[in-house]
Parts: sequence; structure tokens; C-alpha cells
Amino acid sequence: MPQLIKEFKKTFIESFLNLVPILLIIAGFQLFVFQSVPDDLDSIIFGFFIVTIGVTFFLMGLEIGVFPLGNSLSSEFLEKKSLFWFALFGFALGFSASVAEPAIIAVASQAEAITNGALNAWTLRLIIATSVGAITAFGIIRTIYGWSISKIIIIGYVIVLLITYFAPREIVGLAYDSGGVATNVATVPLIVALGIGIASAIKERSVLRDGFGFVALAAITPMISIQLYGIFVLDEGFSSQIQHVANEVEDKTHYIGGFSIVKVLVDLLGTFTNILPIIATIVLFQYFVIKKPLPNIGRVVFGFIFLVLGLYGFIVGIKLGLFPIGESIAQNLVIMNNVFFIYLFAFLIGFGTTMAEPALVAVIKQADKMSEKQMNVKIIRLLVALGVGIGILIGSYKIVNGHDIWLFITILYMLVVLLAIFAPKEIVAFAFDLGGVTTSEITVPIVTAFGLYLAMNIEGRDPLMDGFGLIAFASVFPMITVMGYSILVQKFQKGQES
Repeated sequence: MPQLIKEFKKTFIESFLNLVPILLIIAGFQLFVFQSVPDDLDSIIFGFFIVTIGVTFFLMGLEIGVFPLGNSLSSEFLEKKSLFWFALFGFALGFSASVAEPAIIAVASQAEAITNGALNAWTLRLIIATSVGAITAFGIIRTIYGWSISKIIIIGYVIVLLITYFAPREIVGLAYDSGGVATNVATVPLIVALGIGIASAIKERSVLRDGFGFVALAAITPMISIQLYGIFVLDEGFSSQIQHVANEVEDKTHYIGGFSIVKVLVDLLGTFTNILPIIATIVLFQYFVIKKPLPNIGRVVFGFIFLVLGLYGFIVGIKLGLFPIGESIAQNLVIMNNVFFIYLFAFLIGFGTTMAEPALVAVIKQADKMSEKQMNVKIIRLLVALGVGIGILIGSYKIVNGHDIWLFITILYMLVVLLAIFAPKEIVAFAFDLGGVTTSEITVPIVTAFGLYLAMNIEGRDPLMDGFGLIAFASVFPMITVMGYSILVQKFQKGQES
């Protein structure tokens, strides 16, 4: 217990320091740009404190229960030597993690509301979950056989771009954002742990080269499946059928109802329900397929309890602190009608939220801990945060000027494919995974709300066509910055050797 308390204190301090960039950005805009103090300042400060507590519990839960469990499950399935059951477990895990993913539910619900029901939220969730499940199963097979992840990812993005050319323009931004949110807080830790576990257990495999790539694959398939749904299922009159109801979209960004004991317990139960399909999948396969009790069951239970508390904590904290102040800043920026400050805020909020992203911190630390190469955790986090900041900036430029997302995305993913060819092979899968990890629980709600607010309040913009897509930009640029940096480092090292 003393060791657990010591670890909690250390993680709490790290989590607070990770949130400092967001605090500085918001305080800077309020004091120097708007020259005012926001309303409900006490509630906002309390919200940030709750976020810090939530992130701390979340990271502790991953370290105590989720990552060790993923490694254990990989070893057990490899020992069983049944590729069929392992792949089936991968499908069930990917599906169950995605169908209950809060960010997927939020984006699908927004799409249904904005299109006045022309796009069904439940249908979108099932398409995304099935895609993630199928590609998780494929990822297990790929890792076991050692197939080149860089070639598979390059082929995947080429397919994405080809399909985008034929997809209805109204659905393209949503499809790319769906790829981003599919790799979120409930999904990422488990599939990352699964991949690392397989690569660690097989002697010929490299953790960096073979263990990563699951998140990247899970981001690609929803882009493909949602666009195929748009091409083959939505009829030709889809565009004219959409009756936009942007002003009637329900505002779900505020935490309503106070903190009564009953409400807290009900909300905690709701958070537990989100990860219940994951727990059910693990228990079912552990006891009926592997036919062994869960190892270190006490730590696993503690880990999942911490995970639930963490998820609940920072969702509530975000709604109390980040959403109200983010909405207030967005409103003021639109009223000011100054694109410089819109772009500046877009870059800074992308950078700041990424530095605070708990899933990103967890995955980089796990890579550093398990890989055969020492990772510079601080440099990687800065590169990823810089990439997300640039991505949100470019995405905001697209919204403000009403440009077609297809041209931007095509150019960017062509650049990604080119970099993947020249980047060190052991870093490619990791870089692609980082692009998916960045779009998690803190980044997604703030960035999505910011994009939709801009599209709803700039004359001539369409919430469906213009409001969605920021998550896609936030995902692609970290791949560019990390792989670009690795190429430069590799050339520098070769120059020194010669």
C-alpha cells in the first residue's frame, strides 16, 4: 500500500504538469487577448483539479491492470497455439472496445443530429466497431507471421485515398474523424498491450517494429468502411435529403445536476457500463477458451477500478473546466472576427491537449519500457504535440476558407506514405500508432467541439462537410513530425559515422 500511495503521488504530479500547457494557453487568451476573467472561474478551477485526479487514476489503472493483462493474454494464447481462437479474441476485443467507446458514441450522435437522422448513430457505431474488430484480428495474425507493417499501412492509405475520390463529399470528413476516434481511450491501451505482448513473447520479433501498428490499422479501416457505406448504401439523393439543424443540436458539453451521491453513483455505473463489454470479452475467453484463472486477479481488479474512476473523473472534469472555457474562447474568437487569433488558438489548443493526453503518455512510456531501443520520451511527446498543433491549425484554415478536405487529406497522406518508405523501419509502426493515440479522451471532445462551432458560426460553412475533419488533421501530422524527425536523425548519425 505505501508503494501504491507513493506511485499515486508521483503520477498525480506528472498529470498536473501535463495539464499546465492547457492552463497557460487558456489564461493567456483570457488575460491578454480578451482581457477578461471567465464566468464560473471557481467551477473551471475545480474542473481542472478533477481532470488531474482522473488522469492519475487512469494511468495507474493502465500500469497496474491493463498492460500486464494484455501481455498475459498474449502469452496464454500463443502457448495454446490456436491462431483461430486468438484471432477471434482479437475481433471480440476490438469490437467490444469500440462499440462502447465514448468518443465514437459522441461523434456518431453529432453526425445523426447534424444530418437530422439521415445518418444513423447506431449504424455508424456498428460499422466502426466491426472494422476495428476485423483489423485487430488481422493485426494478431500479421504480428505472429511477421508481415511488414509499413507495407500494409502504405497499401491501406492508398486504398483510403482511392475510395475518398468516389465517396460523397458530405461524408468524407466524418469518415476520417471516425478513424481518429476509433483509436481512443478504451481501445488503445488494450490493443497496444496485446501487440507488445505478442512481440515480446516471440523471439524473432521486435517490440517497436512488430508490436506496434495495431492502432494505425484500427484507424484506417473505419475510414474505408464509412466511405464505402456512403458510396454503396446512401442513395444519390443523400445530399439533398440532409436538412441541417445545426442550431438545434443538443448542447451536451455542460455537466448538469450537481454532485449528489446518487448522481455520482449513477454516472460511475454508466462509466463502468462503457468498459463492461471489454471485461466480459476478457473473462469469457480467459475461462472458456484458455481455461485458466486470471493471473494476479487482485491487481487486474484494482486496475479496472482505477480505470473506471479515472475515466469518470476526467470526463466530469473536462465538462466542468475545459468545455465551458473552450466554448467561451471559441465564441469570443468568432465575435472578434480575427483569423490570426483563431489560428493561434487552434495551434496552441492542439499542442496543449496533446501534451496532457493520458493515452499518449501511457503508450510512449510502455514503448520505452518494453522496446529494445531507448526512447526519448520528452522529445517524442513534443514532436507529437507539435504535429497535432499544426494539424488543428491547417484544419481550422480549411474550415475558415471553406476548402475541400479531399485535396488536403490526399496531399498529406501521400506525404505520409513517402515518409514511411524512407523512415527507419523500426519506427514506422510506432509513428503511425502515435497518430491514432493523440486523438483520445482530452483532445477529441475539445477539438471536435471547436471545429463544429467554427463551421456553425462562419457564414457559408456546412457543419457536416466543414465541421468534421479536424481529428483527421490531428492524426496525420504527428506521423509526419515523428517520421520526419527519425529520418533527419538517421541521416545525421550516418554523416557522423562517415
